[in-house]
Amino acid sequence: MSSFKKGLNVGLQTTWTLGKVIFPITVLVTILSQTPVLQLLMKALTPMMSWIGLPGEAAIPIVLGNFLNLYAGIGAILTMELSVKEVFILAVMLSFSHNLIIESTVATRVGVKFSVMVAVRLFLSFFSAFVINLVWKGGSEIASYGFITPTEEVTGWFNITILGLEKAFLGTLQLALIVIPLMIAIQYMKDWHWLQTFSKWMEPVTKLLGMEKNTATTLAAGLLFGLAYGAGVMIQAVKEDGVAKKDLYLAFIFLVSCHAVIEDTLIFIPLGIPVWPLLLVRLITAIILTIVIAFIWKRYEGKRNIVKEEGAS
Repeated sequence: MSSFKKGLNVGLQTTWTLGKVIFPITVLVTILSQTPVLQLLMKALTPMMSWIGLPGEAAIPIVLGNFLNLYAGIGAILTMELSVKEVFILAVMLSFSHNLIIESTVATRVGVKFSVMVAVRLFLSFFSAFVINLVWKGGSEIASYGFITPTEEVTGWFNITILGLEKAFLGTLQLALIVIPLMIAIQYMKDWHWLQTFSKWMEPVTKLLGMEKNTATTLAAGLLFGLAYGAGVMIQAVKEDGVAKKDLYLAFIFLVSCHAVIEDTLIFIPLGIPVWPLLLVRLITAIILTIVIAFIWKRYEGKRNIVKEEGAS
């Protein structure tokens, strides 16, 4: 019973820590989404759409997906007549970069800079789109969608504010419903020494990615549940396991490229595109990017240590 109580306590504390970020930002973003702010962003992005093989109107799902969430971006795509290639490019972009403000702000709770998160995700989003447009010569047929999701429109400041509060409450509740059981399960795993076994199984993976094995739980949580919930696990890992700053950044760089792989892959099925290539693009990008950054970081640390030793002598 002590494991349950401790896990419940940690889960509630983590929910409170992340909820303090998610709730107000969700309200703010929802209100802004009903103002001319999004329209201005879409207008600014329209000229660069042709560089990545997309029509000007494709700026709408990109802005909505990044400003709000994947569901908003996909809902916008479903209202447009686009080719399979164009839809696939948008799906890849949104898989790398969505819910940007909330997820990037959540990452700051464990010491990762907001600017780093935003820069990495936007770079991956637009660079991948540019490469796909350059390499893929097919996919010109019109995409066939599985269903149409109605776009939610609200008028009046009172109704907009109520909508923001409703979304913020539901978002925080969803967070609690996942984080609290997750923390209880992890506590049992620790007390029953399963976590050490799991970390040992993951050791080759974390080693390949240039991280210590104490990041294994964080990677698994992020891959299955998403960045916000991975952050919840990482908060505890930082407190209890002493996760190094380098491993912290490497873990989140991996997760910004490839997180919530089940949900974020299946959600694109209604768009009528092949989802396995989408999953492979995310996974391969995450592995390569993390390995490269880990290598550069290690080289930099090595040179810095040499300079310190020469300065000391």
